[in-house]
Amino acid sequence: MDIRELEQKANEIRQDIVKMLVTAKSGHSAGPLGMTDVFTALYFGVMQYDPQNPAWPQRDRFVLSCGHICPVWYATLAHAGFFPHHELATLRKLGTRLHGHPHNEVLPGAENSSGPLGQGLSQAAGMAYVGLKMDHKPWRVYCVMSDGEQEEGQIWEAAMFAGKNNLRNLTALMDRNNIQIDGYTEEVMPLEPLRAKYEAFGWTVLEVDGHNIREIIDACNKAKAIAENPTLIICHTIPGKGVDFMEYDYKWHGIPPDGKQGHEALKELRTLGGKIRSEHE
Repeated sequence: MDIRELEQKANEIRQDIVKMLVTAKSGHSAGPLGMTDVFTALYFGVMQYDPQNPAWPQRDRFVLSCGHICPVWYATLAHAGFFPHHELATLRKLGTRLHGHPHNEVLPGAENSSGPLGQGLSQAAGMAYVGLKMDHKPWRVYCVMSDGEQEEGQIWEAAMFAGKNNLRNLTALMDRNNIQIDGYTEEVMPLEPLRAKYEAFGWTVLEVDGHNIREIIDACNKAKAIAENPTLIICHTIPGKGVDFMEYDYKWHGIPPDGKQGHEALKELRTLGGKIRSEHE
């Protein structure tokens, strides 16, 4: 896909996120909307996989550490062909495969189950270690994590392990949206200087506009070319991106829009989609 097509895909995924949340009447809004461009870049511009054969041995591995943003992952997986699009309407319903946190035993394309924050980087580092040091395989591991979970000690154990073992096949992408469920990260528990912290642990750190799909793809390609270290890509994002009344407001971290709010959000996103098409014609 070219950049115009990727931007259109991201807009379609955002619309699906809103529809899913309105139907479910529960779930997280801000993070999924904010990370849509990152997921679009990964699944349609970076990673190797086969949706018809999710266990394909040559696939890149994807680990979602911040499982609460799973609506964006589910919508992306459906667009990538891992399961039927209509299944998105079953989010958080009894008997669904689309749980409130991903469950890898039922969800095609899921390498890990999530729940407690801060665990995903350790899972990803373990996969990367096996692939690089033990099996000598060319596939890569991508881990998406939130900035709020940097408050977890487990993250830093994983960061030390990955740096010490020079896991050059590991790329972590952090959603740096500056919010968490209780407020703004720098008020709840200051995280800066994030870049310097990871660099001190032996990581290469890149920073991108988390809504510039070309920048995200370029950063992932740079990470592939780094021969010595694991790479962290800090993605500066806007929580609730694309929906004006949600953007930058931490209160939308963990709640869904109601029917009226969903209607307004979809109207705004459809208008944005039209602008994207016209700008590239």
